[in-house]
Amino acid sequence: MTGEKIRKEIAIIGAGFGGIGMAARLLQSGIDDLVVLEKEAGVGGTWWVNRYPGAACDVPSHLYSFSFAPKPDWSRRFAPQREIQRYLEHCVDHFGLRPLLRLNWQVQRMQWQGHDKRWLITSAGGQQISARYVISAIGGLSRPAWPAIPGIDQFEGVITHSQQWNDELQLESQRVAVIGTGASAVQFIPEIAAKVAKLDVYQRTPNWILPRPDRALPSYLQRCYEAMPWLQKLVRFGIWLKAECRVPGLVWSNRLAFGHRWLARRHLKRQVPDLKLRSKLKPDYAIGCKRVLLSSNYYPALCLPQVELVDQPIQRIESNAIVTNDGLRRPADHLILATGFQATEPVPDGMVTGRDGQDLHQLWRHGPQAYKGTSVAGFPNLFMLLGPNTALGHNSVIVMIEAQIDYILHMLGGLDRQHAASSEIRCEAQARFNRHIQGRLNGSVWNQGGCGSWYLHPASGQNTTLWPDFTWQYRRLMRTVAWDDYVIESSN
Repeated sequence: MTGEKIRKEIAIIGAGFGGIGMAARLLQSGIDDLVVLEKEAGVGGTWWVNRYPGAACDVPSHLYSFSFAPKPDWSRRFAPQREIQRYLEHCVDHFGLRPLLRLNWQVQRMQWQGHDKRWLITSAGGQQISARYVISAIGGLSRPAWPAIPGIDQFEGVITHSQQWNDELQLESQRVAVIGTGASAVQFIPEIAAKVAKLDVYQRTPNWILPRPDRALPSYLQRCYEAMPWLQKLVRFGIWLKAECRVPGLVWSNRLAFGHRWLARRHLKRQVPDLKLRSKLKPDYAIGCKRVLLSSNYYPALCLPQVELVDQPIQRIESNAIVTNDGLRRPADHLILATGFQATEPVPDGMVTGRDGQDLHQLWRHGPQAYKGTSVAGFPNLFMLLGPNTALGHNSVIVMIEAQIDYILHMLGGLDRQHAASSEIRCEAQARFNRHIQGRLNGSVWNQGGCGSWYLHPASGQNTTLWPDFTWQYRRLMRTVAWDDYVIESSN
């Protein structure tokens, strides 16, 4: 109820992969004085909210799951949304996390209380929790981005963002306009293209698209994985190793990505016979500069007679139509926004206030920065999962999440042994780490590949999103804590 105040040692924000994994490992380590706060009505994070048709992962299932909670009976090589969400529900029950969950608990603000070295967390409903440590697992893809197109607020039809898909959405016989052709769009467009009367797909920049080698995993293989867990571990290792081989073509020289470039071009040529349409779909930037997509049914969907790919910029939106720069007006009953997320601004203004009243959103207005993607100067006792520069353009983020979880556990154990009241990363240590990261990114395809992407911060132009190296190097980095990089305040 409003006014309720609870004291906990640890508060975890978010019940997606990061929050569930962190809570599970804390319990395994004997730490149970914690709470998991989730704004949605269920667990799963991005896999709870993203329910558009065709939603699935583009990382093979055996690597897109916890190493400490293997699932031998994945139904497909690339798991669909519902199965991933059910897997996370299973993890919640398997590790006994249900009593720790507070669902429909949206964090409105978090304030560092210097006098007692604790965080005061307030919900949208006025509830309060006091925690010594806060672990943010909100992720970078939790806030949908709406485009600033003139007239969008004048549209009289239905507007849907792909992240807020309504399961009861009726698109049959409708004139539908999709704005955006990123990862979500290439998954749901093939699912709706045959149902609608007319589908206009508004593309700003074409994507590099590779075939999606998806398939059902036979029951005999699932039984083998269950009977021989080492076999599943071997398969997981093989998937991880193959993904690591993409790093040289992304970070060292894009010439080394010749194999993927050839495969993508062949894929486009095979699936799009129309030369005019094919020219619209051909990227003019280096492969990997933007997120490389996997799909074997997107190109065929664009070839359907009722589908039109529009590569003219949108001039304005009217009450029942979209007008492009060439003056053409295309009627629409329904507008679907596949315009992504506020990845470079993951924290809303006024939500997190640290030492001396410092607002995290304002601090990051020129781009998020953190030490090892986990700690931020000026914000004591705050840890992050998938913080700045820890997302990936080549491998599974679960690998990164698990490395951060282990690091935080190491930190918490060390702070407990030191009888510490608080720890805060030093400004110079954070700056040194970020100079190194940006130096590694300077020559990468993400910075030099000739495209604009959501990896780059609009204010600084810096890549504040991706880890610019092998995941094994990040895991090695996170195995030890450089205590001299932190200011530790004793509780004595």
